Amino acid sequence: MPISHDPAAPVTPYPDPGVEILDPSFTKYRSALAGIERLATGFRWAEGPVWFGDGRFLLFSDIPNNRILKWEEETERVHVFRQPSFYANGNTRDRNGRLITCEHQTRRVTRTGYDGTITVLADSFQGKRLNSPNDVVVKSDGTVWFTDPPYGITGWYLGAEAPAELPQAVYRLDPETGELTQVIADMEGANGLAFSPDESRLYLVARPGMKNRVINVCDVSGDGATLSNQRLFFDCGEGIADGFRVDAAGNLWMGWGFGVARNGVLVLNPDGKPIGHIHTPERVANLTFGGAKRNRLFMCGSQSLYS
Repeated sequence: MPISHDPAAPVTPYPDPGVEILDPSFTKYRSALAGIERLATGFRWAEGPVWFGDGRFLLFSDIPNNRILKWEEETERVHVFRQPSFYANGNTRDRNGRLITCEHQTRRVTRTGYDGTITVLADSFQGKRLNSPNDVVVKSDGTVWFTDPPYGITGWYLGAEAPAELPQAVYRLDPETGELTQVIADMEGANGLAFSPDESRLYLVARPGMKNRVINVCDVSGDGATLSNQRLFFDCGEGIADGFRVDAAGNLWMGWGFGVARNGVLVLNPDGKPIGHIHTPERVANLTFGGAKRNRLFMCGSQSLYS
């Protein structure tokens, strides 16, 4: 948190009551001497945080403002990293540390090289343009997995209005061969995704009938190339899940919201049971782990960045 010299600035009591324990198993994840911090604000809709430990900074997308921003751990300041970003949404890093980005406006997934050169990894499937790649993860074998809902082409706020040419789907890209395959050929509202620690399962946000959201889980094949046994993991009910990350113990930390009581991060154990809730003033879309020990949670919450 930027150092404040204002004696009237609000004080966060420790332990922070905004970190709610829903199950005793969550107790060990709550630090008594840490609280929820708003690191920066002034965005329109923040998503896609990705941590660069080698540079001690976080990149994240401010989609409607068509830019990727950079928060520096050392200075605690935010700068523009890329503008225009082509309405970038999800970001991650590949196994070589390069930035992988989902772009709404250009309807593509790109890789940024060490010298800043942008390479298009995928922009079409079987001769048809992708919808608007949303969220992305990279598996340990280097393959790139991403979701492709239509959110970036339904209007002009998060991208550019255009007709959909493909069903909403989930893709696997082999960057070595350039082969792009649909691992799920039709998934309405396909959004956040993350692998379990051993990569035997893939969790996915879906929106059946484009109504209430659910989190489904699939088994990953032994060769790591296909999915099977898609099933319900968690029914969000009236809540909205977006992006999420899985910790080393297999717990799923997901952006959560739609109402003041829900806004923040909901934590599920590997059985799909809610064990913790981090309350924030704004709905959290995406999040990631970072910091020197990878134990600091960064949250993109609508118009602000929290940790």
